[in-house]
Formats: sequence, C-alpha cells, structure tokens
Amino acid sequence: MAITSANQLELLQTAEAVAREKMIDPGLVIEAMEDSLARAAKSRYGAEMDIRVSIDRKTGNARFTRVRTVVEDDAVENYQAELTVEQARPYLDNPAVGDQIIDEVPPVELGRIAAQSAKQVILQRVREAERDRQYEEFKDRAGTIINGIVKREEYGNIIVDVGRGEAILRRNEKIGRESYRPNDRIRCYVKDVRRETRGPQIFLSRTDPQFMAELFKMEVPEIYDGVIEIKAVARDPGSRAKIAVISYDSSIDPVGACVGMRGSRVQAVVGELQGEKIDIIPWSEEQATFLVNALQPAEVAKVVFDPEATRIEVVVPEEQLSLAIGRRGQNVRLASQLTGLDIDILTEEEESKRRQAEFNARTQLFMDSLDLDEFFAQLLVAEGFTNLEEVAYVEQGELLAIDGVDEGTADELQARARDYLEAQNAKALESARALGIDDTLVGFEGLTPQMLEALAKDGVKTLEDFATCADWELAGGWTTQNGQRVKDDGILEKFDVSLEEAQDMVMTARVMLGWVDPDELHPVAEGDEDAAADEGDDETAATKEAGV
Repeated sequence: MAITSANQLELLQTAEAVAREKMIDPGLVIEAMEDSLARAAKSRYGAEMDIRVSIDRKTGNARFTRVRTVVEDDAVENYQAELTVEQARPYLDNPAVGDQIIDEVPPVELGRIAAQSAKQVILQRVREAERDRQYEEFKDRAGTIINGIVKREEYGNIIVDVGRGEAILRRNEKIGRESYRPNDRIRCYVKDVRRETRGPQIFLSRTDPQFMAELFKMEVPEIYDGVIEIKAVARDPGSRAKIAVISYDSSIDPVGACVGMRGSRVQAVVGELQGEKIDIIPWSEEQATFLVNALQPAEVAKVVFDPEATRIEVVVPEEQLSLAIGRRGQNVRLASQLTGLDIDILTEEEESKRRQAEFNARTQLFMDSLDLDEFFAQLLVAEGFTNLEEVAYVEQGELLAIDGVDEGTADELQARARDYLEAQNAKALESARALGIDDTLVGFEGLTPQMLEALAKDGVKTLEDFATCADWELAGGWTTQNGQRVKDDGILEKFDVSLEEAQDMVMTARVMLGWVDPDELHPVAEGDEDAAADEGDDETAATKEAGV
C-alpha cells in the first residue's frame, strides 16, 4: 500500500471513524498513524535514521522527512541521526548545537508485513488513548455508586458496561447468593479506579461497607444534606449489617430518619442488598455507651473498659449471652468492627468467678511475698493494690489511708515489698546470665531482669539478636492463617509491653548498632503507618494486629 492521492482522504476518514467509535480525540488516531508510518519507513531506509511522518489534517497528505540533529563533537552516537557543527556547515549557515536538518524523503510503499505492523501500532495507541480517556472520566467517581448493565461473566467475575467504559465486579465483591445474566441492570460501589497496563481500570464492589453507606445517602435526604452523619459501618455481606448514625439537629431522630415512614427508607436499602438485615444504632462519643448500642438487640449489664487497651469486657445476663454473641459470633464480630474494639463477652456468673479468682490470686501473692495474714492481704487487694510494685513504690499516703495502717506499718510493708522485688530481680538476672545473656543487652534501658530472663530463654541473648526482632515478636498479636485468627504470643507480652514500646526499643537497638541513622528517624504522621512498617520490619503492625 502506497500513500497516494487516492487514499489520502481515506486516512482522515478512518481516523474520524475510529475516534468516533472509541470516543477519543481524532488527533490521537492521526498521531498513531504518523508513528506507524514512520516505523514502516525506518524499516525501509534504516532503523538508525530519524524518520518522521506528518499527515496534513485537511488534505490527508503524508509527508516523510529525515531529521538530523546537531550535537557536540564528542557526543555523536548515531551518525545517521546526528552530526557535528562542522559536518552541518554545508547544510546550515551558522549551525549550532540543537539545530536540525530536515530533508524530505520519498514516501514508502507498505508491504503486507509492514501494513500489519502499522495496524498493530495504531490499535495499540488507540487502546492506550481509550484507557486514558476512561481513567480521566472515572477517576473522580471512586467512592460513589454507579449503575451499569451486565455484559458477560468471566471466571466468576462480572464485566459491567458503565456507559463510556467497562468495569469489573470481582467474584469476592459480589454478595454471596447473587447471580447475573447478560443485560441485567446492576448497581455497584466504585471501589477503586486506577491505571492498569491491561484489563479493566474500574473496580466495583457490592460487599464494601461504604456501598451501604452510599445507599443510605441516596435514600435519606438528611444524610445527603449533612444533618445526619454516618459515623461507622460494619457488614457481613448478604446476612447482617450495623450502621451507626448521629444527628446534628436535636429535633431530628437519626435512627427514625434512616428507618423512614413504615420502614420505607431502610427497606429500599435492604432490597438492594438482597435482604441483608440492618441494625441502625445511635452513635455516641462515650465508647461504653456506643458499645452497648452496638451490641443491640442484646441487653448489657456492665462494661469494663481499660483506657490503655483496645480490649473491652462486656458482661451480660445469662439469658442474653447467645443473643449478644449472635449466630456464629456474628453480632459481637460486627459490633467489634463498628467500634474498633476487641470485645470479650462474659456472663455475670463468669465475671463473678473470674473476679473472685483474681482476688484470691492477689491475696495469695501478698501473703506469700510480704508474709502477711489473709485478712491484711485481702485488705490490700480490696483497696485496689494489684502487684508488689504498687505496694513498694506508691506514695505512702495511699497506704496510710487504709484503716489500721500507721507510718510504721506502711514503712514495713514497703520495705518488705522492695526487698522481695530486689531478690526476684537478682534471681532473674542470675538466671539470664546463666543462659548466656550478653552485657550489651543487660544494660539496655527499659529491660527489667525478668524481661532479660524471658529473652534469654527464647534465644535472644545479644543486642544484635534483639535488634532483629519484629515488634509483634516482643509484644504479641494476632495473624490470620487459613481464614482463622491465630494468637501469636510475644516474648515480653506478659510484662504488658505495648506494640509502640516494642517498636521504640527495637529501633533504639538498631540505632545503637549503627544500622539506622538517628537523623533519618521522624515521627510517623497519621496515615503513614505503612511507611513506618517499611522503615522497621516487614512484618510489623501492617501484618500483625497486636493485641486486637
């Protein structure tokens, strides 16, 4: 095929037709044609030549040119496309580096192979332009709901026509019992829009918790207007969900507004989610109150919350236990997701037995270590003392507040506690040294003799060993194996070492060894946890849920 006057206009007509079909700029198609013709010309004149083609946008005339660029004397690498200032003097009056010599060359005829290659170049450029156009159009629609028509199913994934592009609903993003046929209408949440070298760029979901939140926003005008806000959502797709809402207008009931007249609003959402049961609960700044609401419909007798931990105990009456836990733990699992807390459900009887066992254990500890009678030991426990450190180092005034304790008794109690602790520390340090603990670790700030003994028993005996530990190996956590959460016990977990404390100690050890430059350490901003995980160990909080 030669570029002659007979087919010059055909080039423009083809470009217009392709651009109209793919909804892209005709100029992009013409540029692709120019590139493909230039490649074909290079195969004819030589691959090292800089051959360029320009197609007139009005006449379709294709002009083939050879370009040579003037470069420094010692910078010539390609003699077919570059030349020095001296070599350029016959062609230019005052040549300078960067000038170009442009010579027109005869058009080439495209053989069968060259024509096929040109076609492939054009198709590739058109596909890239189509993907770019699709990305630009949909990139701002991530996090919204989109309507589409099912085109086909591929390996369980649904390909959806969303107007000016295709999107994919992956198998694991479908609600379990859903099935679709071609031409079915479908409503989905745009979970992600990203550039891909191949395949779809728009990823849809019907299981994402935010899909339900967006559905409520469409059904409840107060949410759309910002009078009511959705604070948290948790879903077991296709089965049950919980949504926490708050009203910024005291005259509007957030739960009632989401339910609607005779349940009309919530039923519209339920219908879209294939009958998924939805609990709408009021959100509260008080975590305990919010948790009680989140466990509805179960009634909660008491909440025991430790502000320093993410774990919370909920005490319920015996007859409410199964309701609080839910079928296969569904109710407590959703409540945990909604509140961000790990929840322990106890009956009143279980809590009473556990507290009595803790009381007896602490009483026995004080009796054995401080040589006290049972009554006095129970008195200390009843006043809130839980360990020997508290007795040894507490302000003496707190001991004097106990009935029957004078200054002499308080002094004696603290002296006994300190002597006992010093003896235990000496014993633990001796044990650690016998196990081969190194002096570099013995002097490490923050590690007690008992911690050193535990580390030595686990094979961590030098500062280098300690520096190679992951934070979760020290503080403990949870991991997921075969879909099940499995507890990983930390070496220092029994000493109440938090994940953050473990991270600090490990990084301090690495700085001491010179593995990490202290000037490069900086506070981790909120949202940069992944960067912190990369800076430390590959398996840190990013893969382990310490204490959760």
